[in-house]
Amino acid sequence: MNKNYNQLAASIQQRSNPENLVLEKSFSDELSSVQYNDLLRYITLAMNGVDPAYTEKSKLAGERVKNHLKETLSDVVYRYQGSVMTNTHIKGTSDIDLLVITDKFYTFDRAGIEKALSDYNQMIYLKESQINSLKSQLQGGGYGTDIALQDLRENRLHSEHKLKDKYEIYDITRPKSIKITNQHLKRDVDIVIANWYDDVKSVINDKNDDYRGIQVYNKQLHSKGDVDYPFLSIKRINDRSADTQGRLKKMIRLLKNIKADSDKEIELSSFDFNAICYDIDISTYKDLNKYMLVGVVLNKLIKLATDGHSADNLTSVDGREYIFRNNSGKLQSLRNLMGEVSFVLNDLKTQL
Repeated sequence: MNKNYNQLAASIQQRSNPENLVLEKSFSDELSSVQYNDLLRYITLAMNGVDPAYTEKSKLAGERVKNHLKETLSDVVYRYQGSVMTNTHIKGTSDIDLLVITDKFYTFDRAGIEKALSDYNQMIYLKESQINSLKSQLQGGGYGTDIALQDLRENRLHSEHKLKDKYEIYDITRPKSIKITNQHLKRDVDIVIANWYDDVKSVINDKNDDYRGIQVYNKQLHSKGDVDYPFLSIKRINDRSADTQGRLKKMIRLLKNIKADSDKEIELSSFDFNAICYDIDISTYKDLNKYMLVGVVLNKLIKLATDGHSADNLTSVDGREYIFRNNSGKLQSLRNLMGEVSFVLNDLKTQL
């Protein structure tokens, strides 16, 4: 069955521009150049980001929550995570994740640092200052686990109390986050309580935020979660997309939009799409026009779907997590996505 690209393009427009804002002139001009070709218009819409006016509203909603929390919390820092920070979101009304990270303590990878210091092959590549930083990390009395968890719990409860007072629509039942709705801006904000986590890479990079991990507090379990490295992923996506004049983000958005409008089961997340596209060799696409990127993405999906070694060894953007290894369900979703992209490319070949 042929795809109705006019209908699909309308779906993207409704998703990315639900308030029918007047688009930036550069994007409007780009659309007008392909308005008489439904397929090319669809691809253009699928690859382009949402209008900056929508993104600014999401960020403003986050800033307003931050300013409220500053009135009641101390010894914390605020950071954002998620696709809004890489401009790879596809919804005009995307919510935003605000991390509230305690500055009273941090945890670190003691075993990993001790192993690095005992590994001659790793040590020879480190500067003396980096080795000293690793050694000093192991010194000191540390911060008691019970006290650390209590600090996180207090940040969570104080945040709940403050936000309940400021917003009519809120949800404090979630174990890992508080959700509020800013009715004026029509945006949701997820507030996540966390602490810093440092591994070898973080320590040798002077604990630059880009390399630091976080652990999210779970109120229900009264525990710290697994380590995540959202800032390194954001930095790498933004840097590589800048190096390719935005082409990386175009491919990520394309896959997200294809998934959003597919009637097939595609259980792949933004995290997965980032990894797939980030792993593509820059030399294969850095000079290509947007329509040729469809073939680049398809070639990557075919490689992953047919080459077990490639699928098993694909890692997340931060390099710390395998995407498809031992996960047959995800591989089937990958094949379903491959079929959708293949359909689009076959139709595109008749237009160019």
